[in-house]
Amino acid sequence: MKLSSLRHIFIAFICLSSQLSCGTAEECRDSMYPPKGPTFKGNVTWYTLNLDLPPSERWTHVIKEKKAELVAMIQAIKDLAGGFFHGKLIHLVDNELPLIVDTLPYPFNEEIKGLAAVSGVPLGEVVLFNIFYEIFTVCTSVVVEDLKGNIYHARNLDFGLFMGWDRKTHTWTITEKLKPLVVNVDFKRNNKTVFKSTSFAGYVGMLTGIRPKEFTLTVNERFSVDGGYIGILEWILGQRDGMWMSFLTRRVLENATSYEDAKNELAQTKLLAPAYFILGGNQTGQGCVITRTRINTLDIWEIALKLGRWYVLETNYDHWEEPFFLDDRRTPAMKCMNKITQANITLQTIYDVLSTKPVLNKLTTYTSLMEVSTVLYGKCSQPKICDISNIAPALKQKNATKHVIVFFFNFQLYLM
Repeated sequence: MKLSSLRHIFIAFICLSSQLSCGTAEECRDSMYPPKGPTFKGNVTWYTLNLDLPPSERWTHVIKEKKAELVAMIQAIKDLAGGFFHGKLIHLVDNELPLIVDTLPYPFNEEIKGLAAVSGVPLGEVVLFNIFYEIFTVCTSVVVEDLKGNIYHARNLDFGLFMGWDRKTHTWTITEKLKPLVVNVDFKRNNKTVFKSTSFAGYVGMLTGIRPKEFTLTVNERFSVDGGYIGILEWILGQRDGMWMSFLTRRVLENATSYEDAKNELAQTKLLAPAYFILGGNQTGQGCVITRTRINTLDIWEIALKLGRWYVLETNYDHWEEPFFLDDRRTPAMKCMNKITQANITLQTIYDVLSTKPVLNKLTTYTSLMEVSTVLYGKCSQPKICDISNIAPALKQKNATKHVIVFFFNFQLYLM
């Protein structure tokens, strides 16, 4: 049986056993903006990461503040893994995974060592935390062009499927443990911003980021038989000619100098795991979904205004194939996008789309909205409505936590 078919069976089982509204779409939400009410929790913390420091020292200040949350997250993973193979899986992680850290690309290997040293978490467990995103993320990303040629890029990051369903709270254990680890990071070199990202404290790869004035980038998992499990196993066995997905996205955010430069590197680099790279630029027509196998690029699906395609939207299924019916976030998201129309698309209305179930779901850890061409910086406090012509306001969902910078927002979602 194909691995993708097994995944579908698991999703169906989880939907039934956890009473999730899998595949059940609600009417398109509107007026979800601005955040307000007792569930609004405040700002996601901003950190500056100095790329001029030795790699092992770069994350020290972050982990010192987030140590308790990181330890709780790792412990939750250990609790889940402890039931496999009579606890031998944890022994394997603690004793064997540290052996591969020196095989990881520089500077990521040294940053991981530094994280372990500061947090006191065993090195193997920090390695595990940094590699399981290759195989376990489910997300929604969209790049949009409005009638004025402005490019917007938005995403929900969903994580934690199959990782500990809590029947009392009706939440996913790992998803809930990840939320307090969400941080905003301003990566600087020579005291100048190189790129900005929303990430998890303790995780050195990048899943969401913006290189100001140049491009925006998100990555979604692509379900495939030849998936991340195979790539990681090959790496452990010594075949190391592929690049870790999240390490590649960070390398691109750090070093690529244009939309085209980023697109070429994302399309041509051999990977450990298949993926969708969703890329937005700073000019009309610059928005695409790059569909990747581990070896090559299957398709580059781009905004094409002449064809009436003013947005490209990706979940976790090839855009030319039907999504799995119990995991169809694409259809309701596209329905809401089309209902809004290109003439009325704004940051607020994009957020409405991402706030509509099942696009928004119990796996959603955060929502990010980005506009690369705007260089304004600001924050606003809710429930005040901020002037979007000057400062992009935070948007909200239940128990949302927000940040606002350079039209790059993160909204941490706590679902009831």
